[in-house]
Amino acid sequence: MEMYVEVPGGRLYAKLWAPAVVGGLEPIILFHDSLGCVDLWKDFPPALCDTLKRPVIAYDRLGFGRSDKRTHLPSIHFIEEEANFLPYMLKAFDISKCILFGHSVGGAMAIACAARHSNNVSAVITESTQAFVENITVAGISKAALDFKDPKLIERLRHYHSDKTEWVLNAWIDVWLSSDFASWSLRNDLPMVKCPVMAIHGDRDEYGSHKFPEMISELTGGESEMHLLKDCGHVPHREQQGVVLDLVKKFLA
Repeated sequence: MEMYVEVPGGRLYAKLWAPAVVGGLEPIILFHDSLGCVDLWKDFPPALCDTLKRPVIAYDRLGFGRSDKRTHLPSIHFIEEEANFLPYMLKAFDISKCILFGHSVGGAMAIACAARHSNNVSAVITESTQAFVENITVAGISKAALDFKDPKLIERLRHYHSDKTEWVLNAWIDVWLSSDFASWSLRNDLPMVKCPVMAIHGDRDEYGSHKFPEMISELTGGESEMHLLKDCGHVPHREQQGVVLDLVKKFLA
């Protein structure tokens, strides 16, 4: 099922995958990465739905994918501000409790949501999630900024974001590399998260080291577990999908 959700500033495109037999289990809401959108999750949402027998919901953040455009770049508080949209998603899908799964910056947004909407979130899964601005993060984004001078990469991204592509790139590169954002971290949000948290990270992640999942698992206010995947980069759900699905299934069981 596909729908648009009205929020302050425009409409969010959202998609639901439902199991063949609906068992009343809490749905999982997916938060995409800095260049992501619903379509870039590829086959992961239906695989997650089939494995867990739970509904899975993904949405394009405002300015991304098939959601409405944004004219201004996000503020340096954009991660915490994404929590403002969760109540609209819950209302649109008639949900009271959910599980949050976020990839990369989407994982930081999942933490921010759980910190601010504890009554609605029963568990959080972070994948390749930045917990602060690390040198390797800055280096990875700086390299990507150079790589995206290649018109072929821009056109590949344009397939998913159409005329919003340049905005999407600037929203990632300009904000993360700004001096004002350099002091950002999840340090204050993590203790406010009381539900169980699982942090998944690849040992070859080009945008952050093992210090990210360690900080998440150590500072979260509830039960936590951490998994550092061997020979894995920044996208575990694509590089080692079977492993990620198995970890999520055991965690939620």
